[in-house]
Amino acid sequence: THIIRGNRLPQKKEWLQLSIYGLLNVSIYLGLYIIAMQNISAGLGSLAVAVNPVFIALIAAVWLSQKIRFQNILSLVLCFAGVMLAAYPLLKNSYATPGGILLLLVSMVAYSVGTVYYARVTWNGLPILTINGWQTIIGGVFLLPVLGITYQHDKNLFDAKYWQSVLWLAIPVSIGAVLLWLYLIKQNAVKASYWLFLCPIFGFAMARLIMNEPVNLFTAAGVLLVLAGLYIVQRFK
Repeated sequence: THIIRGNRLPQKKEWLQLSIYGLLNVSIYLGLYIIAMQNISAGLGSLAVAVNPVFIALIAAVWLSQKIRFQNILSLVLCFAGVMLAAYPLLKNSYATPGGILLLLVSMVAYSVGTVYYARVTWNGLPILTINGWQTIIGGVFLLPVLGITYQHDKNLFDAKYWQSVLWLAIPVSIGAVLLWLYLIKQNAVKASYWLFLCPIFGFAMARLIMNEPVNLFTAAGVLLVLAGLYIVQRFK
């Protein structure tokens, strides 16, 4: 972004803004999410991501000193109940743990706070590519102390599967998808969250097809409750 496109470097206050955003969006969110995903199913992880619009709407209301309406509370209750209902059978067959679910929810709150923060802060024309690049680097730097404490050499296998995963996460996800997401939330954070309706549907479908994870009536009921909560918070905002 700086060498090829000639974009300016962040200035003074912008470094603090990037640090806060990187801490929320990378260090806390991704750090906890990755740990949580070691203790829950992939489908449940995608269902929790879909709850973000509810958190975003509530946090935005508090941030702007707006009144939190009954619809906001109802949608949060429905979404939380949906996640718990979908998780219930998974807890019994080791596809999820209470600690994993707790870490997952905390990571979702951090991500939602980061989304609202990004949308509300004035970036003074700083390009999205610059913001995304620096917040990712800074967020990664914040995680270095954790790496130093938890690193286990014998558990790292740098084979073809590892590098394929890194390339997938780095290019389509961290660059492509995140840039699109930042563009959408800068236009309107709440409207952008509409796209998260697709997460539980695609998430459970892919988890079933690729990882053969169980999908049952609890799963379907949980997804329906989450979708109902999302519909309420979007329809009556």
